[in-house]
Amino acid sequence: MKNISILGSTGSIGTQTLDVVRNNKEKFNVVGLSANNNIDLLEQQIKEFKPEAVAVMNEKKALELKKRIGNSKTNVFHGIDGLVTIATLENADLIVTSVVGMIGLIPTIKAIQCKKNIALANKETLVTAGEIVMKEAKKNGISILPVDSEHSAIFQCMMGYTLKDIERIILTASGGPFRGFNKDQLKNVTATEALKHPKWNMGKKISIDSATLMNKGLEVIEAKWLFDLDINKIEVVIHPQSIIHSMLEYKDSSIIAQMGYPDMRIPIQFALTYPDRIINNYKKLDLLEISSLTFEKPDLNTFPCLKLAYEALRVGGSLPTVLNAANEELVELFIQGKIGFYDIPKTIEFILEKHDVEYKLDIDKIIDIDKWTRNFVKNILL
Repeated sequence: MKNISILGSTGSIGTQTLDVVRNNKEKFNVVGLSANNNIDLLEQQIKEFKPEAVAVMNEKKALELKKRIGNSKTNVFHGIDGLVTIATLENADLIVTSVVGMIGLIPTIKAIQCKKNIALANKETLVTAGEIVMKEAKKNGISILPVDSEHSAIFQCMMGYTLKDIERIILTASGGPFRGFNKDQLKNVTATEALKHPKWNMGKKISIDSATLMNKGLEVIEAKWLFDLDINKIEVVIHPQSIIHSMLEYKDSSIIAQMGYPDMRIPIQFALTYPDRIINNYKKLDLLEISSLTFEKPDLNTFPCLKLAYEALRVGGSLPTVLNAANEELVELFIQGKIGFYDIPKTIEFILEKHDVEYKLDIDKIIDIDKWTRNFVKNILL
C-alpha cells in the first residue's frame, strides 16, 4: 500500500489521479489532498477517500469546508502553509504535484527536503527553478517521476540507457485547436475557441498554453532539467493524432517511441506504480483504427511562444522565470477577455527584452523575480 498526497486534487490531473486510485484501492491510500477553492468537489473527495489532511488556498473557503465536514477526522489547513503541510505529511510516500503555476514550487521543494518522492505534473516548478530542484532531489536521494505524457514517454524510452547513448529527444505536440491557422485567422480568436482542445481534456491554463504552443515551450525547458540534456538535443514536432507521446533517438540512429491512446491516466498510473506496471481497463490502442500517423514542423512564425521559450532557455538564468510568470498572467487576462491572442507572445517578448537577466539564483530570488514580472504585466496592460 502506497500512501499518496495530491496537490491540486480538484483539477484535471488531480481528478484523474484519484480515478487511478479508485481503480486500485488495494495499492494506494490517499493521505492528503489540496484544492484552490473548489470545496464542493473537495468535500466529495474527503467523504470518499478519507484523507488525514486537506488544504484550501482561500482561508474563508477552508473555514466553510471545516464546518461542512463536521466531526470528520480530516484536518483542514489553508494557504501556502497548508499546501506545504499536505506536501510534507509524515506518512506520505509519494507527492503528486498537479497544481497549476508557480504556486507549486515551494511545496515541491519542501516535499523533496522531507525526502518525499515526487510525481511531477507542475511543469512550472522545473521551468522556474529546474537546476535548484534537481540538485535538491539528488541531495535528498528522491525520485522525480514525470506525469506529463511527453516526459513520461521520454522517461520510459530511456529506461535501461544513459545520457551517453542519446542523440536527441523528440517531443510531440498535437498542434492544439488552431493547428493550420494563419496569423490573420488567429488575430480575433477567443478563449472559448482556444479551450476546445482536439485531443486532450485539460484545465483552462494548459489548454490555452497548448493553443499558443507555449505548453510545448515549457515542456522543452522542463525536459532540459528532467533529463539533463543540452537544448540542442531537444526537438519538437507536430503530431496531430497524439498517439506517439514522444520519441528518443539513440546514437546508433535507432528511434524508440512510446505510444498509446491519449488518456492522461496512463502516464499518471505509471508514475504512481513505477517501477512496476499494472493492468487497467483503459482504452487500448488499435493501430488499424488509427491507420496513419503524421508529423509536421512547428510554425514558429505563427506561434512564436515556442520560439520565445527556446530563447529563454538558451539565455538561462532568470529569463525562464520571467517567461513563465508573464505567460501565467497573460493567459488569465486572455481567458477573461481583456487581451487578444497575440497580446500573449507580444507582451512576453517585450518583458523578456526589458528584464536584466540574473544568474545567481535561489528560491527567494526566483520568487522576487516572479512577483516583479507579474507586476510589470499589470502595470503595462491594466
